[in-house]
Amino acid sequence: MKTPLAWLQLSHERMRLLIALAGIGFADILMFMQLGFRGALLDSATLIHEKIEADLVLISPQSEAIHLMKPFSRRGLYQTLHLEEVEFVAPIYISLGDWKNPETGQVRTIMAMGFNPSHSILDLPLVNKNLDEIKLSDTFLFDVASRPEFGRVESLYESQGEVKTEINNRNIKVNGLFSLGPSFAVDGTVITSDTNILRTFPERSSGNIEVGLVKLKDNVDPLMVKDRLNSFLGADVRVLTHQEFIDFEQGYWSNSTPIGFIFLLGAGMGFVVGTVIVYQILYADVSDHLPEYATLKAMGYGDNYFLVLVFQEAIILAILGFIPGFLISSGLYGLTKTATALPLAMKVSRVVMVLLLTIIMCFISGAIAVRKLKDADPADIF
Repeated sequence: MKTPLAWLQLSHERMRLLIALAGIGFADILMFMQLGFRGALLDSATLIHEKIEADLVLISPQSEAIHLMKPFSRRGLYQTLHLEEVEFVAPIYISLGDWKNPETGQVRTIMAMGFNPSHSILDLPLVNKNLDEIKLSDTFLFDVASRPEFGRVESLYESQGEVKTEINNRNIKVNGLFSLGPSFAVDGTVITSDTNILRTFPERSSGNIEVGLVKLKDNVDPLMVKDRLNSFLGADVRVLTHQEFIDFEQGYWSNSTPIGFIFLLGAGMGFVVGTVIVYQILYADVSDHLPEYATLKAMGYGDNYFLVLVFQEAIILAILGFIPGFLISSGLYGLTKTATALPLAMKVSRVVMVLLLTIIMCFISGAIAVRKLKDADPADIF
C-alpha cells in the first residue's frame, strides 16, 4: 500500500483518465443543474411568503398556490379579533392582471397584491418606505427584479420620477420600486393598497380576500392560537403558521406539478450516467491488468487488497471529476441567473450532496467492476 498503485494505473492511460473525468464531470453538471433548477423552483415560489410578517395565515381550503388562490370571506379573518392574543389582522388581495409595457405597449400578465397600508406586513424596506405613496389613487410599486419584458421601469422611474402605464386598461402610475424577483409561475409583481386593487379589478368584491394575516401579541404560541381558530372558524378557512404557509407553496410545486419530479428525475439520470461511465473505465482497467492482479493473488494478496485498490481508483476519479463539474456548474448558475432572474445559487448543502453522490456513484461502479477480479483464478489466466 506504500506504492500509489491506484494512481499509477489511472495515470498510465492518460486519455482514458481524461475521458473518465469528462464523463464524471458531465454527470456532476447534470446533477448540479437539475438540483439547482429544483432549488430555484422552490425558492422562487416562496419569495413573497418569506417576506410576509405574520404569525398565522388564513387561506381558502381550495387554494393550491400563490398564483392559484381561491377567495374566501374576510369575515372569517375579522372573527379572529375576538381572541385577546391577536394584535391585528390584515387582509391581502391577490389578482393576475394585464400589464402594459410603458415603452412598447406589449401586454403581459403580472401579479398584483393589495393590502391596507396602515400596517406594515412585508419585510421589504422599500415597500414600507412607500406605504404613504400607495394610499394615493391608482399608485403602484413595481418589482425591479421582474422579467425585462415588462419594460425598463426602473430606468424610466429614475429618469422621470413617475412611470405611467396601464393595468387591465386602467391608467395607473408607478411611484416606487422594490426588489423581489420572479418565479416559475409569476414573471413580475406590483404592490398597492387594497383600495387601488379593487379599483383596478372592478369585478372583485371587497368582502372576498385571498390571504388573511394574523399578527399575535408578544410571547403568544401560534400553534395554540391556531388550534383555537380551527375550532370556531370551521372548514371554510384553512389556518396555517408562517412556516406551514411556506411549506404549502413548496408542497404544491414538489408534489402537485410534474416539474419538480422532472428535475429530480434529471438528477437521477445524471447519477446513472456517471455510474455507467465510471464502471466502464474501472472494468477496462481491471481487465487490462488482470495478469498482474493474478500474479499478486498468486503471491498471497487477498481479495480485500484488490477491493481497496479499486475503491482508491474510484475515489480519485470522483474527486478529480467533481472539480471541473463544480466549476463549470458555477459558471452555468451565473449565466442562468442572469438570463432568468431566478434565485439560482450554489449552496454549500448542494455542493456536499453532489460530492457525496459522486463518491457513492464511483464506489458502486468500483464494487461492480471488482467482481471480475474476485472471480479470477491465477491458474486460469496463465
